[in-house]
Amino acid sequence: MTDAQKPPLELLIAAPRGFCAGVDRAIQIVELAIEKYGAPVYVRHEIVHNRFVVDALRIKGAVFVEELDEVPDGVPVVFSAHGVPKAVPDKAAERGLTYLDATCPLVSKVHRQAERLVAAGRHILFIGHGGHPEVIGTFGQVPEGSMSLVETIEDVEKIQPLDVANLAFLTQTTLSVDDTADIVEALQRRFPGIEAPRGEDICYATSNRQGAVKKIAAACDAMLVIGAPNSSNSVRLVEVAVREGTPAQLVQRASDLNFDFLEGVRTLGITAGASAPEVLVRELVTRLAERFEISEYEVETTRETISFKLPRGLEVAA
Repeated sequence: MTDAQKPPLELLIAAPRGFCAGVDRAIQIVELAIEKYGAPVYVRHEIVHNRFVVDALRIKGAVFVEELDEVPDGVPVVFSAHGVPKAVPDKAAERGLTYLDATCPLVSKVHRQAERLVAAGRHILFIGHGGHPEVIGTFGQVPEGSMSLVETIEDVEKIQPLDVANLAFLTQTTLSVDDTADIVEALQRRFPGIEAPRGEDICYATSNRQGAVKKIAAACDAMLVIGAPNSSNSVRLVEVAVREGTPAQLVQRASDLNFDFLEGVRTLGITAGASAPEVLVRELVTRLAERFEISEYEVETTRETISFKLPRGLEVAA
């Protein structure tokens, strides 16, 4: 197909999009650990939820495992950005393993809040998605039975806490801002004395990316979100677009794109979840250019300048 025959397609590319500071830091930790210790460096769980990133680190010498039992003696291990239960570093220390914690500092902040609340005698209602590594890690910070999971407004109505006078709530960092606000409202209506977090638990990057999607969705015929199906923040971006009335699909790579979805689309929104690198955005634009005459516009809603320090042992290597 010649350029003259290609139908026009306007791209509205959301900004901010893609890597957040926590993901950047986690990837750097694995790369610097490989430089410092040599391959292999073991990583418990996917360092971030993105196959492209994981495969690239695997080529460099990272070995990904689900449990600490799979890590042999005498090799370093990195804990993923999602956080791990306290029992995991304790077990690593017992075995004499060198370990590096790549937990996002904003997830660690929620961990510390959970510890403080439980120490103060509060029972925590934790808003999150069951089975997500971040939820498992947060529950693993406090004694069993001191937290209950709340996934929906329906859960709020069903829950029967033993001590209504001593309740608090926390949230997973990668949730839908709007859905979470609805659940929080239901909690505060049912339990007026419930203690709220000191600050917003949903992280700045999640909020910013959802805000950027809202900004462009109404001007788009459809949206594509680059991210993995097990990436909570990426799946939420699809939901935000749909809630705004714009059809949206999640794609991991440009090769996953189904052009049938773009039938009749003249303006397409594009964004990427917090664990998807910019190279995948460019790859998608290149693939679209095979079929369409592209005009491309970036729509920036806010500028992110946050960065996080590396663990002490890696600062010199950096």
